[in-house]
Amino acid sequence: MNWKFWTKRRDEMPSPDAPDWERALINKLAVEHLREQRRGRRWGIFFKALILVYLIGLLIAAYSQDLLERISPSEEHTAVIDIKGVIAPEADASADRVITALREAFEADKVKGIILRINSPGGSPVQSGYINDEIKRLKAKYKEDNDKEMPVYAVATDICASGGYYIAVAADSIYADKASLVGSIGVRIGSFGLDEAIKELGIERRLLTAGENKGILDPFLPLPADQKAFIQTVLDDLHDQFIAEVQAGRGDRLKGGEEVFSGLFWSGEEAVALGLVDGLGSSSSVARDVIGAETLVDYTKKRDLFESFSRRIGASFAAGLVEALGVGAPRIGD
Repeated sequence: MNWKFWTKRRDEMPSPDAPDWERALINKLAVEHLREQRRGRRWGIFFKALILVYLIGLLIAAYSQDLLERISPSEEHTAVIDIKGVIAPEADASADRVITALREAFEADKVKGIILRINSPGGSPVQSGYINDEIKRLKAKYKEDNDKEMPVYAVATDICASGGYYIAVAADSIYADKASLVGSIGVRIGSFGLDEAIKELGIERRLLTAGENKGILDPFLPLPADQKAFIQTVLDDLHDQFIAEVQAGRGDRLKGGEEVFSGLFWSGEEAVALGLVDGLGSSSSVARDVIGAETLVDYTKKRDLFESFSRRIGASFAAGLVEALGVGAPRIGD
């Protein structure tokens, strides 16, 4: 029994002079204890109901937003799809999300043109390649089904590099801000060389493999010359694929020499001079002046409430550990 009850109601306690005062006191305490338990349960039910109402409200808001996004505008408009951040399977700029948005934009009524609004340092060459291929496939299918073109434009914001530029070259034209960073046409793979450090610390690396090269790029083992040469051939092959896509997408518009494919990047103004970009502009200016449909409608596939929550709790720790060790797949970016 808490002391508040005792101090507030001590006058109500049976007097020690009364007959059976001990039993009366015990009964009184038991009654008050049960009363406090009921009060606690009522508050518990209240707070649980409040949380439930809050969650239901979030679900209704999320569903309403999704429903609004599914309602096609009644006027001609420009579809905008954001490709933001690292391009990777589980990222916001994954191929699944971008391709789903592209298909909806190509199939929607009243879409006069599509803008890929890119702000990405790059990422997976596979994911970027998927998106590049799908843009070309959807354009060809749309032309065959409708006997006209669906214009697709890429607009770089802060950065359109590597995998982001790999996607952009599938568009009809590319626009950027004068201060955008564009280019970085190259491939990289990273690791650390900690073999000497663990020797200094007296640590022995024990790695068992089936396959003499299975431990390739292990940061705690030396990198033999033959393994280094092999990795370089893989990177060169991926680089050649990247260059081929850029040349196919840009064609005669490319003005620069080999430096264009060296991994360097340029400002938007410099990228125009090199033929990497067609002109300076923003999503709004391209929609208004190039496409001719000033109204912008966002077709980007966003995460729902539960997906966003689970993503934060999910595999980020394991991914961060791998990144910290410096071992990963080849990247065309950052």
